Amino acid sequence: MDNKELAAMIDHTILNADAQEKDIKLKCQEALEYEFASVCVNPTFVSVVNKELEGSNVKVCTVIGFPLGESTTETKVFEARNAIKNGADEIDMVINIGAIKSGAWDIVRDDIKSVVHSAKGKAIVKVIIETCYLTDEEKRKACEVSKEAGADFVKTSTGFGTGGATVEDIKLMREVVGDKMGVKASGGVRSKEDAMKMIEAGATRIGASSGIAIVTGGTATSDY
Repeated sequence: MDNKELAAMIDHTILNADAQEKDIKLKCQEALEYEFASVCVNPTFVSVVNKELEGSNVKVCTVIGFPLGESTTETKVFEARNAIKNGADEIDMVINIGAIKSGAWDIVRDDIKSVVHSAKGKAIVKVIIETCYLTDEEKRKACEVSKEAGADFVKTSTGFGTGGATVEDIKLMREVVGDKMGVKASGGVRSKEDAMKMIEAGATRIGASSGIAIVTGGTATSDY
């Protein structure tokens, strides 16, 4: 895989709380230069990114229910609709982790389904299952439920939990969702070597703030 093909699989990400508009615009410039898949930002910056990327093939990605997943479904739906109104092409939603741990799978399924419905035909939905908090059985079930609810991707991590993407989790997720859904590896992917391991395991998208290091052969230190 050449660097251009790899770049086209990367969501160039900036989600830190102290990010300023100038930082967001720089990420957009980098994304345009390297032709990343998207720029992923917190919802407050979606309109800025939409303007910066206008006319390009780079998508606008944002996060909702982030980073804990414990917002109400109604709040997540509002966030998704608001983000789409402001120009988001891709929605990365955090699953209801507490409901998973409680075995309340109907709540988990309805939560995802509601966001998917609100975005239908307007934006793709990636479900962040936050693997670091789940058993393998819960990871499998979370992927199954995401698939049933109509999500487009399952994603490993927020980058703000106790751990990030692992090759083992990507393999498990790909095994469950088959070839009809995307699998996004995020959290701790800092180099081309890291990214290629995830892709070989079944990832079709990489979420990282270290996109440039990944495609230029460097190694970054960011947790996301």
